Amino acid sequence: MKVIVGLGNPGSQYEETRHNIGFLLVDLLAEVHKLQFRAKFQGLLAEGNIEGERLFLLKPQTFMNLSGRSVSELIHFYKIAQEDVLIVQDDMDLPLGKIRLRDQGSAGGHNGIKSIQAELGSEKLWRLKLGIGRPPKEWDPARYVLAPFVEDEFALLDDVLGRAEKASYLWIKGEFERAMNLYHR
Repeated sequence: MKVIVGLGNPGSQYEETRHNIGFLLVDLLAEVHKLQFRAKFQGLLAEGNIEGERLFLLKPQTFMNLSGRSVSELIHFYKIAQEDVLIVQDDMDLPLGKIRLRDQGSAGGHNGIKSIQAELGSEKLWRLKLGIGRPPKEWDPARYVLAPFVEDEFALLDDVLGRAEKASYLWIKGEFERAMNLYHR
């Protein structure tokens, strides 16, 4: 049993924002595999069989800063080991188009990750970091992550989501090194 958690904020005003890139990937996985979301564990949950594994897709609906509540409820209910959870997050330290798969590390200022680590009591968590780049100097970082992607970023966004989808399948199969070697660019 595996879980992929996409981080984001609920509500239509946040749908296409940089901070919701985790939701975008989980939505893509659900669409490709024709999985339906339902409200559960303070989030939207979809379940299916992907790459031979029972897989849960979770989009916490608690807002970013409280994402850990939703994640904790799901993994404790199903008794899922932390190493079987992949968190998909936005990362300002990576340019748009870059991907990093990590099995542990600090939150790096990301409030969703801080919340999850606090709830689970560990920094040992698989994370798929999807780069969104740094804001222009005149922008407040909080405003930047809550701003939508702009038209000239859409092709790169589609490409990174496609590569992140493939990296997710390798993660599900336990092919961590291969995922890192193929998709860290």
